Amino acid sequence: MDDAVIAMETRPRPTPDRPLLGLTVLLVEDSQYTSEGVRLMCLRSGARIRRADCIASAERHLQVYRPSVAIVDLGLPDGSGLSLIARMDAMRPRVPVLLGASGAEQDIARADVMAAGADGFLAKPFTSLAGFQTAILAHFQDVPTGPLREIAGSGGIEPDQIALREDLTHAIALLALEEPPLVYLRRFLLGVARSARDPALEGQACEIGEQLAIPERRALHAFLAQRVQALPVVM
Repeated sequence: MDDAVIAMETRPRPTPDRPLLGLTVLLVEDSQYTSEGVRLMCLRSGARIRRADCIASAERHLQVYRPSVAIVDLGLPDGSGLSLIARMDAMRPRVPVLLGASGAEQDIARADVMAAGADGFLAKPFTSLAGFQTAILAHFQDVPTGPLREIAGSGGIEPDQIALREDLTHAIALLALEEPPLVYLRRFLLGVARSARDPALEGQACEIGEQLAIPERRALHAFLAQRVQALPVVM
């Protein structure tokens, strides 16, 4: 019997309140804030979650186990998530559900993700629990599901603001480099801004081009520093 069939038959059965019970999600995402949001949604849905913050880390995970679902961000620090999606699509056995995710240029990203071999695309921000569950369960035809709903009183998914502080501090550190990785920094901040629903930060990220003059760099640094000062401090 195929290993995938055995895994499906022996995993815990999903319930209406925990429709992803028995699934393992590998999240390949460099943003702490986005990762915390996905962790909360997996926890509430019954799924196990493993996180990799770059392509190299994801490949180490895949040498050890095969997840049920992989969610791959496109803008990773050591390369494009599209290349990882293409490699994962070619793996045998293949990850059952392979999803690309991005907060930047979403129409283009969606087309690129599907061309690379993904089963679907998730647009940031991930704020709806039912939407997150539906996006995954749509690819598991043999998993019985009832109507999905938001958990009463949940008020949506609100990741810890400390994770947002860590992301912005990371962006400041990148900006301070002698040659900042501006293409990556733009994608990273766009994803963070959309996950945090911060239009001012999104506007700043959209202004980052392939080159950034010293005055513009200083202005962006001051903006990010102001945002960091307004957020909780890790205790």
